[in-house]
Amino acid sequence: MGPESPLRRLLPEPGGTTVGELLEGYEPERRAPERRPFVYTNFALTVDGHATIDGRSGAIGSDTDTAMLVALRTHPDAVMIGAGTLRAEGYGRVVADPAKRELRERRGLSPDPLMVLVSNRLEIPWDAPLFAAGAGDVVIFTASESEAPDVATPVEIVRHRDRVDLVAALEELRGRGVRSLLCEGGPTLHAELIAAGLVDELFVTRSPRLAGGTGPGLVTGLEAHTRDLELLWLCESEGELYARYGFRR
Repeated sequence: MGPESPLRRLLPEPGGTTVGELLEGYEPERRAPERRPFVYTNFALTVDGHATIDGRSGAIGSDTDTAMLVALRTHPDAVMIGAGTLRAEGYGRVVADPAKRELRERRGLSPDPLMVLVSNRLEIPWDAPLFAAGAGDVVIFTASESEAPDVATPVEIVRHRDRVDLVAALEELRGRGVRSLLCEGGPTLHAELIAAGLVDELFVTRSPRLAGGTGPGLVTGLEAHTRDLELLWLCESEGELYARYGFRR
């Protein structure tokens, strides 16, 4: 992986910047509602709106996009993904860089964010590096009665009836002290969170690439759901656009 490229801030104040400067002072936990965490999401998309190429998101963004993802992971109490994203992306330790874990500790956070998985049927790839890392903790919300196998990383299963109730899941996480949560997908989970009114901000990278064909986008399965967003900032690097949006309440 090469170094990230400098960013050119387009809005609100034009000028040069970096990923670190953009996120300096970003404290989502300070805006947590009473009954759930503050939720922000991060996605990279092609110009024609695809969230994956050949089934994976990593082929879309640049090194600067990766730097944005890594930086966003240094801010939340928890990171949430769906089982499909875990299968496709092969997650390991979420904050792999020791320097980033130290940064989290200086911010008053645990070195590893709580990893939250959502899987109605508990169809989990238990051989994923995440479960072999032996670091941090994993909480899985599911409607399945199946049990988890013995793995190196501590895993707790929270069962819901019929299907996972995301409102109840986030309320439970808030009760456990989770004030901020980063969702990294997939598009179906993202759509369900938005439909339930549980997302506060979106970080969207738009890559200067065309994927063509069919495939998942920012949301999958979201019925007509017009919501107004506020553009908080917009930056550019080598044709790649980085936008941060807030939901108007």
